[in-house]
Amino acid sequence: MIERYSRDEMKKIWDLDSKFRYYLETELAVCKAYNKLGQIPDEALNDIISKADFSVDRIDEIEREVHHDVIAFLTNVNENVGENSRYIHMGMTSSDVIDTALALQMRDAGKIILDDINSLLEALKEKAKEHKETICIGRSHGIHAEPMTFGVKICGWIDLFERNKRNFEKALNEANVGQISGPVGTYSNISPEIEKLTCEFLGLKPAKFSTQVIARDIHAQYLQSLALIACVIEQVAVELRHLQRTEVLEVEEGFSKGQKGSSAMPHKKNPISGENLSGLARVVRSNSLAAMENIPLWHERDISHSSVERIIFPDSTILVDYMLSRLEKTIKNLVVHKDNMLKNTNLFGGIVFSQKVLLTLCSKGLLREDAYKLVQKNALDAFNNHGSFIDNLLNDKDVLEHLSVDEIKQCFNIEDYLKNIDSIYRKFEI
Repeated sequence: MIERYSRDEMKKIWDLDSKFRYYLETELAVCKAYNKLGQIPDEALNDIISKADFSVDRIDEIEREVHHDVIAFLTNVNENVGENSRYIHMGMTSSDVIDTALALQMRDAGKIILDDINSLLEALKEKAKEHKETICIGRSHGIHAEPMTFGVKICGWIDLFERNKRNFEKALNEANVGQISGPVGTYSNISPEIEKLTCEFLGLKPAKFSTQVIARDIHAQYLQSLALIACVIEQVAVELRHLQRTEVLEVEEGFSKGQKGSSAMPHKKNPISGENLSGLARVVRSNSLAAMENIPLWHERDISHSSVERIIFPDSTILVDYMLSRLEKTIKNLVVHKDNMLKNTNLFGGIVFSQKVLLTLCSKGLLREDAYKLVQKNALDAFNNHGSFIDNLLNDKDVLEHLSVDEIKQCFNIEDYLKNIDSIYRKFEI
């Protein structure tokens, strides 16, 4: 079983104490870089590391006066460090701290999300194994198309999450950059070597270019990849919601002992997880739009993006973490009604086998257009009159002129539709 992070761990990444911990980690990494280049004595560095700390309450107190959270943070740290605090924040600007610390938060949040995806994929693969041969009807436009298996349907979901995992990994890698380049990004009072060493200490790559801030298309790509994950979660949720409709009833979300579905109607069992996930996907998608709005900043930088990011990064990562976990639980507890799947597949005497009949007639020499009209007439009669497609064919003299009774019945052999299932499963190493 894949090792899981706790649900509270994602929230903690974004709380105020953690934010300032990331700030402090960045500032100390810069001090270590200066030390390595011989610009901060070993004794001073050791003193800074041993004393550097902060209090969120004290930072808030200072910020009420200075109206600048980074200055308030640095003032509080300097109060604790004392004389050697003169080495802290040398040649830097606020965004050096903020953007580099944000990269660390994004990276740590990303690790949790990747863990969530892996765990969900594990649950989906187990469910796909279980239902590899569970016959169900495939639908297009919401209308019965041809037989398939529920396991194959799940393979489609696995494909979605594997692809979006790769997409998120790419966005995560692009976002794994820091900057220590000073005002307007020109290294006017700090060496590029400090940036390089700082990023090495933090496990980041130096941004190729920064204009006092790291370009926000990087952050937008990260949020867009989260939005795509939310979209595919919703795709699965919508499918399950449709399949739980009373007149379909092919699957149901797990319903625990003592659970109630309606304050008015005791019979109700509603797809509440699917509906919840559909709603939350809207929030994550909207946040990705806000991230794109953050890209065009004034000149080398402004702070119009800052207030937005204080909301969209915590909200989106926390929501996607929750959504992946909730979908995993839904998949694990899913009730699959195999009998209803088979019954729905065989509605109207198997009209979903119409293409097989069509192709068989064509193989006997009929023109496709003539064969199509003949099959459609019998299929629509069964559909419109709640009849049986196979019975209609067996009683149609025009069909019997070309096909024997056994040949007609062979067209309804569902095994023919499943002969390539193994090749699909091999693609997913299930």
